[in-house]
Amino acid sequence: MTVSKEPLGRRFNRLWAAYTVSAFGTRLAFNALPLTALLMLHAGPTQVAALSAAGAAVGAVAAVPLGPWVEGRRKRPVMIAMDLVRCAAMLSVPAAYALGLLGFAQLLVVSVVVGAADIAFSAASGAFLKSLLPPERLLRANGRLESTTWTTTMLGPPLGGAAVGALGPMLTVTVDAVSYLLSAVGLRAVGEGEARPGRGGAAERSAGGVPGPRTEGASGGDAARREADGPEPGGPKSGSSGSGGPETAKGPETAKGPARPRTRAADLLTGWRFLLADPALRPLFLNTVLVNGLIMATEPLLTVLLVDRLGFAPWQYGLAFALPCVGGLIGSRLARPLVARYGRRAVLLTTGTLRVCWLPWLALTGPGVGGFALVVAVELAMILCIGVYNPVLVTYRLDRLPADRVARVLAAWSVTSRAAIATLTALGGLLAAVTGTRTALLAAGLLALTTPLLLIGAGRTVRDTAPDAPEVPAR
Repeated sequence: MTVSKEPLGRRFNRLWAAYTVSAFGTRLAFNALPLTALLMLHAGPTQVAALSAAGAAVGAVAAVPLGPWVEGRRKRPVMIAMDLVRCAAMLSVPAAYALGLLGFAQLLVVSVVVGAADIAFSAASGAFLKSLLPPERLLRANGRLESTTWTTTMLGPPLGGAAVGALGPMLTVTVDAVSYLLSAVGLRAVGEGEARPGRGGAAERSAGGVPGPRTEGASGGDAARREADGPEPGGPKSGSSGSGGPETAKGPETAKGPARPRTRAADLLTGWRFLLADPALRPLFLNTVLVNGLIMATEPLLTVLLVDRLGFAPWQYGLAFALPCVGGLIGSRLARPLVARYGRRAVLLTTGTLRVCWLPWLALTGPGVGGFALVVAVELAMILCIGVYNPVLVTYRLDRLPADRVARVLAAWSVTSRAAIATLTALGGLLAAVTGTRTALLAAGLLALTTPLLLIGAGRTVRDTAPDAPEVPAR
């Protein structure tokens, strides 16, 4: 795999700045809605759990039709719109509280709206990044975004916890809303240059590279994949003007560009059909969804163990999860040199296996300094491996996807991941209620040890050169 050291360009830097502001606001307001329900509405444990699980699950279901909707539109305006939706939803909470109208039902609606908008934003941002940078620069760009994620995760929750303790959760909710607004302003500053997708969903591109969208000719990866995919039913096939030339969409156009495709019921499953038909992405998809679900399922269990059973102070609990985020920073920095030296496949398989080897040890956590040190060490090792694995996986996924399927596939991936997290978290809670917290933690860890078996297929199909996507029907 070729890894470029060329500058990523002004447009990416503005995109990165917008992401940083939004990510910091979100991490600062970590668990802000459950805390609002608990502290301001005096909700019970069942309601708080329902807010966390139901909001994510219903938000994922609500986001199912958003993938095809995003695919037929310019991605940057969609990202701006989703930022504004999330800003308005979060601002409604302090506004209702100030008017004495805040209720649990509103928090549930806000959680669903924000969850669905998160998925739509993620789908659009992945497609936008793919159009913004050539393949050889994607790994470095994703490494920067990954390092930002871990930096904000390390700093945000402790600062947010201190702010909630001093001034209440309304402050962090308001900061989160403002961060979405600032992100929208930053995305607007990225500038134009994105072509309107054609009826098949593939955007026309003009020459110029970064900071403008890159050009891919008929001999390039995406053009070859579109050729293999065939035309979208109901719309003409994209042609090309020759090797290295820009693509032109054939079909009726108006002065405002080609007509947007109508979303059909069959479009809703396109992302899943592509993922399950692709021999390289399928094992990576199943493995990542299961691993993420198991890791997130241990979070509330570990919270109960540390705070309720072992008597850790809130600041100790926050520090135990903040310190290991340094591993994510280190891992995201190591991703590019490791891929350059050992290849993408070796890095994916090795770190994909190592990242699940640590979870069972959490069940052995004891009181005092020893227990604190064990949690920090386990989380540090796990997050270090995740910090390497994530940008390599995200980059390979973008390389693998045809330009006219990116949003739908990423939306399907996000919806499945959130549904799996909600399901496994609920099952973990039920198991803990029946058998105990440590037993549930151990069960999640042992199940995680089986997930590398899903990577066997990826070991046979992932290549270190840009792959061709399989022939998958669009409908």
